[in-house]
Amino acid sequence: MTRILAIISLLFLFNYSAPLIEQKLDHTDKVQAIDKIQSEVNIPEIMSAIGQIFAQVEQLLKQLNLNLEELPKTPKKEEPIEKIELQTPDKQLFSISNIELGQTKEQIEMNVGAAKRSSLNEYGSDWYAYHNNYHNFFMVMFDENNKASGVYTDQDLISSTNGIKRGSPKDEVHTILGNPLKQIQKGRYVYQFEEDRDYDVYLQDNAYVTIFYDKHEGNTVTAMQMIRKDIEDKKADFYTKASPELKEGFEYQMFDLTNAARVNHQLPVLTWDDHVRETARKHSSDMAVNDYFDHTNLKGQSPFDRMKQDDIIFRLAGENLAYGQFSSIFAHEGLMNSLGHRENILREGYRYLGVGVAFNNESHPYYTENFYAK
Repeated sequence: MTRILAIISLLFLFNYSAPLIEQKLDHTDKVQAIDKIQSEVNIPEIMSAIGQIFAQVEQLLKQLNLNLEELPKTPKKEEPIEKIELQTPDKQLFSISNIELGQTKEQIEMNVGAAKRSSLNEYGSDWYAYHNNYHNFFMVMFDENNKASGVYTDQDLISSTNGIKRGSPKDEVHTILGNPLKQIQKGRYVYQFEEDRDYDVYLQDNAYVTIFYDKHEGNTVTAMQMIRKDIEDKKADFYTKASPELKEGFEYQMFDLTNAARVNHQLPVLTWDDHVRETARKHSSDMAVNDYFDHTNLKGQSPFDRMKQDDIIFRLAGENLAYGQFSSIFAHEGLMNSLGHRENILREGYRYLGVGVAFNNESHPYYTENFYAK
């Protein structure tokens, strides 16, 4: 495509410069020579042909929905991001980005600046996402007194008094902390954790600490979530009642988590796309309403069929689905431990992502992630 545009530019340069050159020359034998050349090669006919060629190429460009702004550009070189110097926690076993539960929002933002986004989470509060273009990414939840009641990261921001950090082996965590919880009680109900899971839950410092492991990186610590016990106890059920605000919150959280994971693997961040978000939402809704879970819908349409039907132009595309997890964090961590889904999250060629969430009658969330590149 670049070569075609270069040829067109040369032809136009010749077309518009020839008369100017002729005006600059004296009316001498040189002019006669130009006249002779023009008469022999019939310049007007050539220019007419060039005009027709240009019109055809221009029409082709329109049909391909391409323009100069969409041509590949040299990516800007990112400035190095300063790594946060982690400190040993003062009052608790763990801290994330030097933040301990109970710190005020004012204290936190004095050090890291304002949040990039806030979105509703499963606790009826907001996750505030802090990062520098998804480097040094973490999320904080605040209580009614603007004190940190929850915090999460999937980057190298975990500090502890016992040496556990991102990259610590699972066996080492068990040796230091002992056996994890097998169940958690909510009111009259006891919820049993699955035996085959990629995370452990501990009750430490009056908080539930969830440690996520990456089985593709030797079962090492990959992320951590800390939720104050009183906040977890107030949550009546594992699945929060569905609402439009929670749907949007889960969508944006999945998007942010995906970009944070890509930065961990030195990949470019993705751009949010509202258009493909609607495609993803429709598929999640279809699965929730009709009680199925599959990339191919009941009409036999693949993800690519659905994207084409919604007039999304792509040269590369993929889809991730998740169901049953009670938050965007657990859904994302589960996808990262599933090889095919992980490959989609970490595929270098993608440029855009839209996430669509829908809930069934029991408020179980269905997640659809649609990735693509033009």
